[in-house]
Amino acid sequence: MSDASQARMSGVARWVVMGLGGLGLLMTINQTFALKLFGFYPIGNAFIYYLIGIFLAVALLIFPARQTDSERLPWYDWLLAAAALGGSLYLGLNGLRMTQQGWEYFAPLSATLIATMMLLLVLEGVRRCGGWAIFAVALIFGAYPLYAGYMPGFLWSNGFELGETIRAHVMGAESIVGVPMQVVANLIVGFVVFGIALTITGGGEFFMNFATALMGRSRGGPAKVAVVSSAFMGSLSGSAVSNILTTGTITIPAMKRSGYKPEYAAAVEACASTGGTLMPPVMGAVAFIMASFLGVSYGEVMIAALLPAILFYLALLLQVDHYAARKGLQGMPAKDIPRIGTTLVAGWPYLLSLAVLIYMLLAMRLESQAPYYATLVLLGIALFRRQKRLGLKQLGEFFYQLAHGVGNLVAVLAGIGLVVGGLSYTGVAGAFSRELLLYAGDSIPLMLAAGAVTSFILGMGMTVSACYIFLSILLAPALVGAGLNPLGSHLFILYWGMLSYITPPVALAAITAAGVAGANNTRTSLHAVRLGGVLFVLPFLFVLNPSLILQGEVFDIVVSTLTALTAIWLVAAAMEGYLYRVGSVSWPLRGALLIAALLMMYPEGRSDLLGLGMLVVTYGVAFLRQARQVPSPPPPLDQVCHKP
Repeated sequence: MSDASQARMSGVARWVVMGLGGLGLLMTINQTFALKLFGFYPIGNAFIYYLIGIFLAVALLIFPARQTDSERLPWYDWLLAAAALGGSLYLGLNGLRMTQQGWEYFAPLSATLIATMMLLLVLEGVRRCGGWAIFAVALIFGAYPLYAGYMPGFLWSNGFELGETIRAHVMGAESIVGVPMQVVANLIVGFVVFGIALTITGGGEFFMNFATALMGRSRGGPAKVAVVSSAFMGSLSGSAVSNILTTGTITIPAMKRSGYKPEYAAAVEACASTGGTLMPPVMGAVAFIMASFLGVSYGEVMIAALLPAILFYLALLLQVDHYAARKGLQGMPAKDIPRIGTTLVAGWPYLLSLAVLIYMLLAMRLESQAPYYATLVLLGIALFRRQKRLGLKQLGEFFYQLAHGVGNLVAVLAGIGLVVGGLSYTGVAGAFSRELLLYAGDSIPLMLAAGAVTSFILGMGMTVSACYIFLSILLAPALVGAGLNPLGSHLFILYWGMLSYITPPVALAAITAAGVAGANNTRTSLHAVRLGGVLFVLPFLFVLNPSLILQGEVFDIVVSTLTALTAIWLVAAAMEGYLYRVGSVSWPLRGALLIAALLMMYPEGRSDLLGLGMLVVTYGVAFLRQARQVPSPPPPLDQVCHKP
């Protein structure tokens, strides 16, 4: 936490935030397990209103309205937080009447006024936590029912009056209490709890040591440790930036000490942390929202995302290995590498809790309850261990981090709910998808290209969750309507929406890592684009070939996996200019390797054979060139000295 944030969140304010975080967690556990503590068990959307009030109040307390308030907590933020709590309490207590009497259409004046206040507070929350770009999107599309009657063509719809629009957004089931907030209430809070529990009990240190024990001795060891540790931690936190600020502060200096340039070291950490959003078992908030939109279990999304994530991290590992081989970089000193056995013995509680989580997700399908049981296992062991034992300070930090993380999510996703509501109430979302299908005709490549560009541009100004929610309403139905795999289409949007983390001009992950490394932002971003180049290709592969998301016949999945692995290796070799058993290769051979990789990526048997043939030819040419460059042995000394 920054010094400014510490100044703002000190004393009473910090205790209030921790208390609200604890209250929100208690209510969520009560609802998830139907405990009915003190006879309290909200019906319908009442629980979601209470949760919005608690964590929106937290967001208004933690995140300042303006830069000048970053070191102090002004009186009006206390007032806004109290208003959020009071307004949500009113809506929750009247939740049953709201449904039975149709307040979405006709409501008492007092209810409409409170709904107006809550709508303004939600907009302020999304502005503070998501920035002006998401605020503008939420406001424009949230207000769409007001001017839909004046729009041309397929954008036209029956218009709403101001009071109708406000009531629909706040008291209807499709907007601020719609799918995004339902997913937060039912699923995401539990996984945030599990991620924080892992962190405060030393999980980050264990995964770093584990990655070091596995990869530290190999050439370019520090870079490989960065890739593996970020895959572990990023998969649990789901946040690229927070991952960089935790693991990156250790891995980036280690890479620099071993000979990696600052820009390259920062790019490795940026790409590895960005990929954590795609790596099961947790992945981040967007995976749970995806499961809800698709009407499938989270386990199904997790399984589908597994192979593409592994391919991405394998590409990173191969590239840093090729770079290290070409530059002659060595592994880490033996004294800095822990023993694998000792590391596993010390970290068995983290592995056990992860095993419990995965088993309950995949085998028992207890998605909402699994993270709480896994957290209980982890904290239960921590209470009785001499090392990493939890104290009051750690518990206080636990509740604060919970309030901070969930507060940020609630503020952003409640605001994005306005987008969902505005498009749903007017029916424009379906019309947009139909028009997109009409304009694209039968050209799936054209539709995918348009979808990729749209996702990328929106990802520049929005969070991954916000970008995905917006496009899952407008774009995904068109992709599915064109005959593409539904799960693959949604993952396609997710991948392209998160590419802005490593791509200029935004490149938030790359810039954050550059700050840690003391590197140039632009050069770091360009290195990150090259290292993460596989991310630009992978979405097209699995959306056109569902075998790569583990859907289809076993034989097809095995063949697709093997060809994808070979293609990933060839891409890494081409990008870094290094080929195993050959060494550094020239640009013409790098181009041939890249063409071979692209041929093998195309989901068709003949292209795979052509790619393999080109690989064999490339190796043959490389060996011939290598043989020609070997100098011939010198003649015998007596021949050199002989005179005719």
